[in-house]
Amino acid sequence: MPFLSEPVQAGDLQLANRVAMAPLTRNRSPKAIPTDLVATYYTQRASAGLIISEATAISHQGQGYADVPGLYAPEQIAGWKKVTSSVHAAGGKIVVQLWHVGRVSHTDLQPGNAAPVAPSALQAKTKTVLLQDGVPTFTETSMPRALELA
Repeated sequence: MPFLSEPVQAGDLQLANRVAMAPLTRNRSPKAIPTDLVATYYTQRASAGLIISEATAISHQGQGYADVPGLYAPEQIAGWKKVTSSVHAAGGKIVVQLWHVGRVSHTDLQPGNAAPVAPSALQAKTKTVLLQDGVPTFTETSMPRALELA
């Protein structure tokens, strides 16, 4: 499949090849801040035509799993700048996958231990990941509160 190695124009992006790296949730950002390890991970993959980052929370209320990165506080933005600068220096292109998990969250991950916000007050029948003494643990999601207009 030689066409995979050919450059391609994708909107405003000129990509070196037609290989795209799909987003993968990694849980490697303590306190939601991308670290040097995150920069190394993405830089090692900079030869892909386009990297789509792991899911990244758009707000503290959007967090649903321990150690996923955010993009709503100055420290997080600084962490992502290290990542993107490193990827760009290696000749790569990277875009962020924006994320708000809605009801798939837990009060321990929410500001002030509040109930997660969701379209309706229906608890998700799934689990999320919390850290218990530094160990990832699957935990039932919390009952969310319904999103309101006022």
